Amino acid sequence: MRNELAAATAALMSAVSFMPAAMAQAPCVTQNMAVPPNANSSDKAAPFFIDPAGLDFKTAPPTRDPMNPNYPKATELADGTLPPAGAEGNFIIGPTHNPAPETIAKEDVAKGTVTSFIFSSKDSVIYNPGLIRDDVAGCGNSSIMITTTAPGDKSNMLVTTSHPGIWSRTIEVYVPANYVRGTEAPFIVLGDGGSGAWKDMNTTLDNLIAQKRVPPMVSIQVGNGGQDAQGAQRGREYDTVSGIYAEFIEREVLPLVEQNAGVKLTKNPEGRATMGLSSSGTAAFTMAWFRPDLYHRVLAYSPTMTNQQWPYNPALRGGAWEYHSAWTGTATANLIVKAGVLTPSDPPGVPLIPASPTKPIRYWFEMGDQDLFYPNPTIPDGMHDWTMSAALMAKVLADKGYHYQYLFARNAKHVDRPTVSQTLPSALEWLWKGYPIP
Repeated sequence: MRNELAAATAALMSAVSFMPAAMAQAPCVTQNMAVPPNANSSDKAAPFFIDPAGLDFKTAPPTRDPMNPNYPKATELADGTLPPAGAEGNFIIGPTHNPAPETIAKEDVAKGTVTSFIFSSKDSVIYNPGLIRDDVAGCGNSSIMITTTAPGDKSNMLVTTSHPGIWSRTIEVYVPANYVRGTEAPFIVLGDGGSGAWKDMNTTLDNLIAQKRVPPMVSIQVGNGGQDAQGAQRGREYDTVSGIYAEFIEREVLPLVEQNAGVKLTKNPEGRATMGLSSSGTAAFTMAWFRPDLYHRVLAYSPTMTNQQWPYNPALRGGAWEYHSAWTGTATANLIVKAGVLTPSDPPGVPLIPASPTKPIRYWFEMGDQDLFYPNPTIPDGMHDWTMSAALMAKVLADKGYHYQYLFARNAKHVDRPTVSQTLPSALEWLWKGYPIP
């Protein structure tokens, strides 16, 4: 891990070291949500193909048809219903999304306690310095909305407005009612802590724990490091396909949680879960993928299983897209060092999940029919259709025999708040199936 951290830090610093401290600010550019200009959407055999089949472009983002032949077969449920408890596979829900009763506080249910504290980059080793991108004030992602990609490689975004900086984040710890100090507790780590999507999390845990549908667990909401996507601290943490973020949580966050909240967290990976939304949903899966010795349970809303990794990594050119699918560009020879000599090897691009032994990961995830579709017009790389990425994940997970549940939600946008309120209790119950409940 020390070598991995050193290599990542060196790559990051080399990528930003030539950038001036201050850049002329770019104009505000809105998201694209359509096939980007000059994209390949007609020749499936050519590099960086974008498949628009089954998409209704009268909405932005376009509305996807769950019966798209590119998607896996799924069981369509009656409107307003969810899969049976413990069911696995692919399901279609909606279009109505009413909040589950377990998301509403009840007077006769014992309430957990909440402790919050601030963590700064000055106290970090792994993410110090942080990463800041110079965008127009009040216009998120403005500089990367008008940037370019490397010549001949539409998957490699060139970010020139990113530089080292300082971050601070809030960490909120929920401790269940009647926790006995000194005893080991199962827990769940949430990325994008403080998001409005998580507003019902603590109440939902109060109710599910009281109903003995999930074990009494600690919930840890970890705020992100700021901004979004390529060249930003949040993107650096969540979209990097490596074990570094899991190491950050293990070495730097969890000890502070135990110290500040007075809890003892289990070391058993069966009692450890990760959870996230959008890019932090990808991070949740990445934590378990690279560290199955630490986490076995993953829950994600609209996970960004697309090409968002930055700095560009030649060994994994498609970022998280390469969990389920090959890089969409032209295959080229890969060189390795063998006996001290540069030697051609197999071309890169073999997807991670199909190429690896099945790992002990239990995965629940959801994606909306109006989820993100090429929000950035400058990267027409064939790897930025969020709903397609979820369909492809479901396919490879099924092929490898994973325990998973995938919900395709009708009438649902990116990290759709009504859908979260509808599904969160049943998702948590599914996630913790098989774990002992006192």
